[in-house]
Amino acid sequence: MYLCYIDEAGNGQTLDPSRPDAPPVLVVGGFTVHDSCIKQLTWDFLTVKKTYRPQLGRARHLSEVIHTEVKGADVRKDIRVGNRDRRRAATLLVDSVLGLLERYNARVLARVWVKQEGHAVNETGVYSTSVGSLTETFQAQLLDSHSRGVMILDSRTKSKNAPNVHCVTTRKYRAGGDLLKGVIESPVFGHSDTHTLLQLADLVVSSLLFPIACHAYLGDVAWNVHCDDAYRPLREEFGERLKKLQFRYQDPSGKWRGGIVVSDRRTAQPSSPMFRPGKADAHAVMIPVQQSGGGSLPSGV
Repeated sequence: MYLCYIDEAGNGQTLDPSRPDAPPVLVVGGFTVHDSCIKQLTWDFLTVKKTYRPQLGRARHLSEVIHTEVKGADVRKDIRVGNRDRRRAATLLVDSVLGLLERYNARVLARVWVKQEGHAVNETGVYSTSVGSLTETFQAQLLDSHSRGVMILDSRTKSKNAPNVHCVTTRKYRAGGDLLKGVIESPVFGHSDTHTLLQLADLVVSSLLFPIACHAYLGDVAWNVHCDDAYRPLREEFGERLKKLQFRYQDPSGKWRGGIVVSDRRTAQPSSPMFRPGKADAHAVMIPVQQSGGGSLPSGV
């Protein structure tokens, strides 16, 4: 059995010079990992947290270590405007996060939405589309590994949570048959202070994917605080490792799907700028036509 942890970074705020702190991208993503690795991955992640926040090493209770979060937004801020020591510590944390994913054979999946200046973003529609797309990728991985799985999404509010999984629920229980047989149930919601690995998903999305996307696709937007060349080392040092952590697959029509998918409304670039040039994706498979989830992704967002 596999678990898939999903978080988001960014929002639907319009990208405009009058709002220099508006997120230039919206990222919904996370990672998958086999259930046999959950406990040890959690312990190792807590060790990483204590290394980054030494005061946690003096905590008297395990609950304090679990509840104290290292937020990805704070990590990328340290990279952007922190002093030399804070930048170095933040970069080492990102390196450790990737090391954990590599050690436990985790797979990264994400939808990255690059905003266009002056255009509003339908946040609910984008999030729902992203969840539907990520569920299809998870289903493909489960089919390839002859396994089953559950998705755990970082909880927002009930009014935001419910619409974002309806697309999955309807595909599982439609009259024509379950298109997502490997996914045991519609995505469930958890809180990062109780589901520790959602904290790890936050770091993947907020301290790695978000800043890399800002640098790769909006490096010329000088008026936005998030479009900073300080993020260049993340892209140069970790892009190739990030690329290798993807799970990608060919659908019955021969189109490659999965992994980290970028929808660039600004300059219509593909996903490749997220990574340094390198070899072909290591974890790419062909999904048999008779077993594929099929169907097109939600559109009109």
